[in-house]
Amino acid sequence: MRDVSKAMGNIQQDREQWRQSPILSFTDFLQEVVKYPDRMIRNIYQLYSDMIDSLVAKGIDEYGGDPESIQFLQYDCSKLFVEGSDRPFFADRLFANRLMRHVESFKVGAKQNKIYIFDGPHGSGKSTFLNNMLRSFEQYANSPEGSRYEVVWRLKNDHLVGGVHSFNSLTDKLAWVLENNGKKDLAEEMKCLRQENADLGGYFDVPCPSHDNPLLLIPKDVRRKFFDDLFENDKFKWQLFTGKKYEWIFHEEPCTICVSLYEELLRKFQDPQKVMECICARPYIFNRRLGEGISVFNPGDKPLRQGIISNEIIQRKLDTLLEGKRVSYLYSRYAKTNNGIYALMDIKSHNTERLMELHNIISDGVHKVEDIEETVNSLLYALMNPEDKKLLEDLHAFSDRVEYINIPYVLDLKTEVDIYRENFGKHIDESFLPRVLHNFARVIIATRLRTKSEAMEEWIGRPDKYETYCDTNLQLLKMEIYTGYIPEWLGEEDVTNFTAKRRHRIVAESEKDGWKGLSGRDSIKLFNDFYSTYARPDKLIDMSMLGKFFRKFCKNDREILPMGFLDSLLRMYNYTVLQEVKESLYYYNEEQISREIMNYIFAVNFEIGAVETCNFTGEKLEITEEFFRRMEDRLQIVPAGRMSFRNSVQKTYTTIALPQEMLRDGLPITETALYQHLYEKCTYNLKEKVLEPFLKNENFRRAVKDYNREDFKTYDKKIQSDVTFMIENLQQKFRYSRQGAKEICIYVIDNNLARQFSGEKQLPGS
Repeated sequence: MRDVSKAMGNIQQDREQWRQSPILSFTDFLQEVVKYPDRMIRNIYQLYSDMIDSLVAKGIDEYGGDPESIQFLQYDCSKLFVEGSDRPFFADRLFANRLMRHVESFKVGAKQNKIYIFDGPHGSGKSTFLNNMLRSFEQYANSPEGSRYEVVWRLKNDHLVGGVHSFNSLTDKLAWVLENNGKKDLAEEMKCLRQENADLGGYFDVPCPSHDNPLLLIPKDVRRKFFDDLFENDKFKWQLFTGKKYEWIFHEEPCTICVSLYEELLRKFQDPQKVMECICARPYIFNRRLGEGISVFNPGDKPLRQGIISNEIIQRKLDTLLEGKRVSYLYSRYAKTNNGIYALMDIKSHNTERLMELHNIISDGVHKVEDIEETVNSLLYALMNPEDKKLLEDLHAFSDRVEYINIPYVLDLKTEVDIYRENFGKHIDESFLPRVLHNFARVIIATRLRTKSEAMEEWIGRPDKYETYCDTNLQLLKMEIYTGYIPEWLGEEDVTNFTAKRRHRIVAESEKDGWKGLSGRDSIKLFNDFYSTYARPDKLIDMSMLGKFFRKFCKNDREILPMGFLDSLLRMYNYTVLQEVKESLYYYNEEQISREIMNYIFAVNFEIGAVETCNFTGEKLEITEEFFRRMEDRLQIVPAGRMSFRNSVQKTYTTIALPQEMLRDGLPITETALYQHLYEKCTYNLKEKVLEPFLKNENFRRAVKDYNREDFKTYDKKIQSDVTFMIENLQQKFRYSRQGAKEICIYVIDNNLARQFSGEKQLPGS
């Protein structure tokens, strides 16, 4: 037989994960309160916000130094929604910011008295979001960092004498037998009770069904004095007595059962100290599957026939201890999620009835259980589809008790790509040329955006000026902003006009975007079709494949994409890769260019024929017409404008660069605006012309195809050097693979992109 002891050892190693529920006396509990006040004094809203804070890192503002920043932050929600999940939820930047604003409202501390409805179209991932959020909450709430304590009454079994039931009379015995319908043997019952009594040392436990914090059992009229004596005068004590987030600890009442039990024990003992000795505390263990602390209802879950819950054993013991039914141990299912989360998955069918039942609880925070008023302080969540909103619109009483948090389709292209990687594996990147995978996501997101954007049109008056980089509806620009990125190709005037007010308006439009178009499920199916059709080991997926695929798809639904969007996307892609290839092939000696510009700025101050030593480079210059022409040709100054240009440079140097920037501000010549302007103009023109010598050289194209093959060595040294330099730069600067670098070079040459974009303004920074 096989030895299974090693396998069984894994179970032994897992023993630390077993939940331990130590019961503390009230005095020991207070020691924990003093030691960890932030952890021990918090309600469900604070626990929930602490959970989010512990799992979601502080947001990043890439434009933190921008005075117009609106704190549209990048949050990493992977620990909350992705890690450890069988079905991850990917929160795009827009939803992550909505969620964090929702959580921030809890930190204020005032009781909310609301139901929070996550509203979104079919296939937007609402259920996946809620399931992952509840999973993370349960794990956090059951960890040491997330633990909260609840009341457990530990009462002495005065009615047990020597471990045997003390029945006062034959009538009591008969009543007990009738109560149990003769199903239990009296001797067997007493045996069980003796064992129970021995285990608890002569005590029995009565847990608070509403999971109240033990501190609420301190009488309200002495709580402030109690906490004043309990804590030292430190930062937490100041927050406790002045902060809104801790108001609940001074104003809330414990559940009716605990109040009744406290009063009856006080009547019995005539001493509050002895009553407090009966109060213990234990960790509040959350268990969604058992409905403890977290209850989730699907529309098909039928309501329970019996809405009232009791415990006959505890009730009988209380009746005996208190000499009559002075405390009714009755509670509802809402008590099981008190100080927890109560959630409805879609407002349909039976969940519609449950939502109606919540109305009084949301309004008053109480629920009636027979004659008992039950306090309910739960975090109430629901998921809703747009067509179900009419139900609440007809209920005006709900209008100020509902807060919507939208979950539309993903509008952040980075997140959309992450979804593809999760579903199909991160290796999919290796099958695409750079940017093509993200362009697939751009097409998907374009189906989800509204065509008309008043905020964008008001900001960018003439969209046609950006036709090289954007579509006429400015959807490509809007996608960049939704991703948190301000494109470098925006003109200086538009960047200046991109004020905080405009940014707020554009981001606010995201609440109306993402309600139509291709759903999350649709996009995954479409990507699967695309990837399985075009992915192959000998050829990377390029834009021609993407265009062919979506043009065929759009024939079935001509309204799915705005007219001309695919053409605009291709144009933006072509221009970008052209600049990458030019940048990779550009290898002029920048130090030499810098010296020539400084020599030119110095020389314009002298007449032709002079021989001078440049103050900036130390080089001896023969100032001739040919000297000026070489630099002016690089700057693309037409012959008729050369004298005017020289005079302009000379005037700028003598009136601004030298007296103000250099002498007054102490800047070197290379940091003056004049030098920077000439340097950028010169390098730009050199890069624009960099491909010209190679486009007409068929050997260059063949050398690119033969790169890294034996035949590559047959080309002359100059072509080998140029091709190697370009391929290596594409790999290092723009993250192309070797195969991708070769394919993109052939793509640029075969499509004659240099001629197509001749005269276009270059992307800043390229």
